[in-house]
Order: sequence, then C-alpha cells, then structure tokens
Amino acid sequence: MAGQGSTLTRLKIVHANSGGAAGERQTDPCRDPAGFRARDRPCAGPLSVAGGRLPGMIEPNPKADLLRYLQDARDTLLWKMEGLSEYDVRRPLTPTGTNLLGLVKHVAGVELGYLGDTFGRPFFGDVRPSWYREDAEANADMWATADESREEITGLYRRAWEHANATIEALPLDAVGNVPWWPEDRRAVTLNHVLVRVIADTQRHAGHADILRELIDGTTGFLQGNDSIPPGDGAWWEQYRGRLERAAREAGG
Repeated sequence: MAGQGSTLTRLKIVHANSGGAAGERQTDPCRDPAGFRARDRPCAGPLSVAGGRLPGMIEPNPKADLLRYLQDARDTLLWKMEGLSEYDVRRPLTPTGTNLLGLVKHVAGVELGYLGDTFGRPFFGDVRPSWYREDAEANADMWATADESREEITGLYRRAWEHANATIEALPLDAVGNVPWWPEDRRAVTLNHVLVRVIADTQRHAGHADILRELIDGTTGFLQGNDSIPPGDGAWWEQYRGRLERAAREAGG
C-alpha cells in the first residue's frame, strides 16, 4: 500500500528529495553533495567526484556542518508560519501555551544570548527589551504581545542570525566564552559546545513547529521543498492513523 515502508525507505526519501538528480548535485556549484543550498560558502565552481564519492561528505569541515544544520532549523521555523493569519501564528495550541511566533521569539533570544553575550558581543547593549532582561516575566520570550508584530519578531530573528554568524565566523570552535546566567563555577564554554547546544534547542523547537502547523491546517514537511513524508492521500492517512489507534488501545488493554 502506498506510504508503507521502513526507516531506511524514509531516509531514502529525505536524501532523494534534498536536491534533484545525482548529476545535478554533482554540477550545481551552489549545492553541497546532499543537495542542500550552500549557505556558509561561496559558489566557487562545480563539485567534482573523486573515487566515486562527492567530496563534501568526506572532507571534515566541522564549523560548516554545524552552521548548515543550524540554518536548516532556522529556515524551517520561519517557513512553518508562511501563509498563516496573525491569529494562527500566535494562538496557543498546547496546555502550556506553545505557539509558532513565540517559538521564533524564543530562539532569537537563545542565539543572541549564547552566540552574542557569551562571547562579549551583546546585541542590545544597555537597552534591552523587557522580555530579554533578567527580571522578565516568566515565559515572556515564548509568546508575542498584540503590540509585537510578526515582522518585528521575524526581523529580529534574522538579525540574530547575522549577529550569531559573525561570532561563528570570527572565532575558532575552541574559543572560550562565559555564559553570564549560568552558575559562576561552570560559565566557561567553548564555541563548539555552544553551537551544539543552540542547534539542539533550535531543532527541537522546529519539531514543535512541525506539530503546531499540522494541528492548524494539516500542512506537513521536513524542509521547504522536501516533505520527507511517505506518499498517501487523505484516505490512506486516515486508515494509517486508525491502525495506530487500534494498536495503542490493544496495548493499553
């Protein structure tokens, strides 16, 4: 039946959908070998094949790898809001209030803190928005007030990318910073550690955004242009969900 398949099949779908045919990936200078648009390096020329393998997957470039996966999550968070009303990007969809625009506001603060303040590069200076201050109301960074426009928050997030990227570009991965809000005896961290932490947080919230968007209007997808979802129409998915429900009830007695 359409849509059925193993984890290996799903991984093949992700890879196949990530950037066109193999020949295209070998010749497009703006794509890495997995097919993603290169964001952290210029388009220097066609990719070459050595020994039957594409070089970008075997040559170590830790900083570029980390930045690529961070940027994928950044892009996904903004993409999940496209086409939605002001109400839908703001409305709480879980008992704890999780909402799409609030996730973007939160990760903007995460980047500005960990990849700005931690390395002596404050973004706001002495005048900080109320939600970013130490005395901020609980969860103030997890939702947007009626006075905070979508454009204001998404614009801040994009500027946070630029600020963070400048830190990443300027410093080696073993550069040491200090996280001001951590206990004093463990504030010292490397850029590598901070990048992994920020990627983990951003990817986690991108997953939250996946679920929120599906709850709003049924839209799904891994990355823009690559849904990573097995093929199947509405009837197939209804049958699939019913099968899972029956299995859960059977297991639950």
